[in-house]
Amino acid sequence: MNKHLGNRVAEFREKRGLSVDDLAGRTGLEPDFLRAVEQDDLYPSLGPLLKIARSLGVRLGTFLDDQVTSDPLIRRMADRQQQFTTHRGAKAPAEVVFYSLGMGKSDRHMEPFYIEMLPESGKEKPLSSHEGEEFIVVISGEVELFYGQEQYTLLPGDSVYYNSVVPHHIGCKGENKAEIYAVLYFPE
Repeated sequence: MNKHLGNRVAEFREKRGLSVDDLAGRTGLEPDFLRAVEQDDLYPSLGPLLKIARSLGVRLGTFLDDQVTSDPLIRRMADRQQQFTTHRGAKAPAEVVFYSLGMGKSDRHMEPFYIEMLPESGKEKPLSSHEGEEFIVVISGEVELFYGQEQYTLLPGDSVYYNSVVPHHIGCKGENKAEIYAVLYFPE
């Protein structure tokens, strides 16, 4: 599925007649970073993916969707499929594994995910920001949230709802995997 993501980014960029340098100018991301995304050497976090999607005039979910379903969209736990994994390079360990819970609902305004946060996700703490809101519920493990100048530890059953325009980072705390449900809202 990761190769699929890079191919879709390149496909939408090319359809709009943009070079990698053009897209870099629109997103504020480095051209080498964008090439790595397209060539599947790098699987970025949601912040850069959102910048790419917005610059190409598509929803974030457009990179994930292959099919359209009718309402209601029911996603059975046994049928969940990994959509993409973030890490800092082809040989780097996985950090965060995303399972889209809204894939197929083409008219959605939120992006719901089940997310596995691996210990690597807590090693570096680069803050990102983007328009919108996020709602997260911790299912297992410990999660560390950096929000502006503040730092919080979330335990199973805890939830957090925040404006994502404030620089933030959420990752696994400790050496055991954490699991969360996250709903992200990106205004049009």
